[in-house]
Amino acid sequence: MNAPWKAGGNRDPFAAFICDEAALDVLRPVVVDMGWQPEKCAKGGLRNAVQSLSVTASPNILLVDLSESGDPLNDINALAEVCEPGTVVIAIGQVNDVRLYRDLLASGIHDYLLKPLSAGQLRDAFNHAQAVFAAPRASDPEAAKRHISTAVVGTRGGVGASTLATSLAWLFSTDHKLPTALLDLDVHFGTGALALDLEPGRGLTDAIDNPSRIDGLFIERAMIRANDNLAILSAEAPISAPLMTDGSAFVQLEEEFRQAFEMTVIDLPRNMLINFPHLLAEVNVVVLATEMTLASARDTIRILSWLKANAAHAQPIVVANKVQTAIAEISKADFEASIERQIDFTVPYDAKTAANAAKLGQTFVDASPASKPAAAIRQVAERVLGASDEGLEDGASEKKSLLGSFDFKSLLAKKDRKVAAAAD
Repeated sequence: MNAPWKAGGNRDPFAAFICDEAALDVLRPVVVDMGWQPEKCAKGGLRNAVQSLSVTASPNILLVDLSESGDPLNDINALAEVCEPGTVVIAIGQVNDVRLYRDLLASGIHDYLLKPLSAGQLRDAFNHAQAVFAAPRASDPEAAKRHISTAVVGTRGGVGASTLATSLAWLFSTDHKLPTALLDLDVHFGTGALALDLEPGRGLTDAIDNPSRIDGLFIERAMIRANDNLAILSAEAPISAPLMTDGSAFVQLEEEFRQAFEMTVIDLPRNMLINFPHLLAEVNVVVLATEMTLASARDTIRILSWLKANAAHAQPIVVANKVQTAIAEISKADFEASIERQIDFTVPYDAKTAANAAKLGQTFVDASPASKPAAAIRQVAERVLGASDEGLEDGASEKKSLLGSFDFKSLLAKKDRKVAAAAD
């Protein structure tokens, strides 16, 4: 319904089917301001729209009310059967549910607005809908540019996931010259902008507060430029202000990033997996940053299992970060045996370079490009770039219960024997 299409023919520019008078009262003045006929705002919801459009030509922009629909998705499918190709459909309703929002977008809806409506909200939605007609059509749909979305998740606090995220984003933008977006979703304590000596601004908090504002222009204004190819969206929200969102803003941001950039790197705190699992719906690669400890081994198992159940399409890459072999709590062999897979990359610990990078306001790889940790992170970046070609072959060798074979007592016994031997 909302495929790019040039306006033309005998179509009306706009039509609306609204259930209640209050919404109509808000809508009509906006329609007049847009230069459309207020008579095109009809009483009645989505089913009335289906009946009307089955005997008349579809408008360029169609606003339909789902408030009285018992099964919105089925009703939308019925609407699709009577709508001509190229009609941009905007739905309105009372249900604030991100899953419904995603399902509606997947079915071909251009946007979904929540009641009560506001004039500014409607005006923005109509302007975005008109932009569809102004956009040039792709001459070859198969030639769409590649986009790789990477989420970096730490198994524990302090394992260096944010260091990996900023370094990967930096490498994509500098070494590979790819337009890259870095999204730091630690809204209260994120360090993405800080690592690059930048002020985070209010872009991310504004997006969370007003998801309907998110579009290409918003992205351009809200993101902070780190270099010609790297833009950052971060925040330092007041710690007295809890995160109040259903996650729709994050979905919108990811969609806009796919249009504007070739690479997206998401610094994704662990708790976001629990609260907003849909964040990984379009992610290609999950870089799982871990350390050689019992707690981190346990949580590596748990997160890998979660990914298998909730984001099987995403390729996991396990990175042991800040590794100090001589004083590791668990050996690499024991760690790999417990998680039932190999560690993909090992990044050695380099406290001096990390401290120097913080002082200079640079990413780790930029502060010490010739160091061994930087070389390992470059290998991770190469793997991510090849992920779209590799598929999920590396993760095909799945075994039975991940958690069942994790013998904490055995690992603790080995640790105790090492301590006793050292004391002797």
